[in-house]
Amino acid sequence: MLECRGVVQRYGRRTVLRVGALTVEAGARLALVGPNGAGKSTLLRLLAFLETPREGSILVDGHAVVTAAARRAARRRVTLVEQRPFLFRGSVLANVAWGLHARGVPAAAAARAAREALTGIEGGPLAERDARALSEGEVQRVAVARALALQPDVLLLDEPVSGADRAAQHALYAAIAEAQMRRPMAVCVASHQLEDAYRWADRILALHDGAPTPVTPDNLFRVQLAGGGGMQRVTIGAVTIDVVSDRTGSVTLAIPPEEIVLSTVPLESSARNVIAGRIVRVAEQGAAMRVTLEGGIELVALITRRSFEDLKLTVGGPVVASFKSVAVRVF
Repeated sequence: MLECRGVVQRYGRRTVLRVGALTVEAGARLALVGPNGAGKSTLLRLLAFLETPREGSILVDGHAVVTAAARRAARRRVTLVEQRPFLFRGSVLANVAWGLHARGVPAAAAARAAREALTGIEGGPLAERDARALSEGEVQRVAVARALALQPDVLLLDEPVSGADRAAQHALYAAIAEAQMRRPMAVCVASHQLEDAYRWADRILALHDGAPTPVTPDNLFRVQLAGGGGMQRVTIGAVTIDVVSDRTGSVTLAIPPEEIVLSTVPLESSARNVIAGRIVRVAEQGAAMRVTLEGGIELVALITRRSFEDLKLTVGGPVVASFKSVAVRVF
């Protein structure tokens, strides 16, 4: 459906995105994850043909989109909902129907489709309200309904639930899943909410400093290394950890969640890094459990459900995280 080939985007002299290859198939559920400034929004705007890459190309169905006419045609198939969407003056229903009117859909049919889209996100009661009087979360939901009403082949969402409560988040993702059941729409979501990304998406693309990385945004820390090679000690928040690296200066440390061993008491092991804390969140990730702990820094560990149950771990309960210095990645 959509492809990136050798895409590079620059703003002035600053390179903000490098994606060698990316394919978004029909019906896909792709989550883009990464810290602020990682390049998620830029990638979405390129995929929506709102920006043109400085290098490389974006393809639709195997054909590079290079001319103005091709971009206009592509925009009819791809819809982007940005993190802070704009709603026009007037009712919510009029806003949701606006894109259909712009495409020549008769008024009655547009209104009917708009109401169906609002109902799908449990936003039916909003239909007659003034669009400018909505909360941030309601604005996001209405913007998604407006996009769904257009029945795009590709739906791109930039932090679509950042202003929504938990119930509204579930309703939104359920509406998207239902829309995908009706037709093979690809959905690409940029999100900071990793638990939702892992639960909802069938594929995760992690970005860091504008490039894809095999390291997910869990446990990423920007630090200064003194250099000298071998074992180095760095302070992160209220804790000090040991890493093995010959790098010097500003670097990013990544502690893979699967490399962290959890216990209820300190273990006798070769792991040089031991952090005691308390569990603040627990979430399912497939057959495993994502355990977030706070112990001077916030860490996410990934353990089996069996280990979680055997250790009798609970939110608010004590836990000890251990990991080896060689497990810490430096880049």
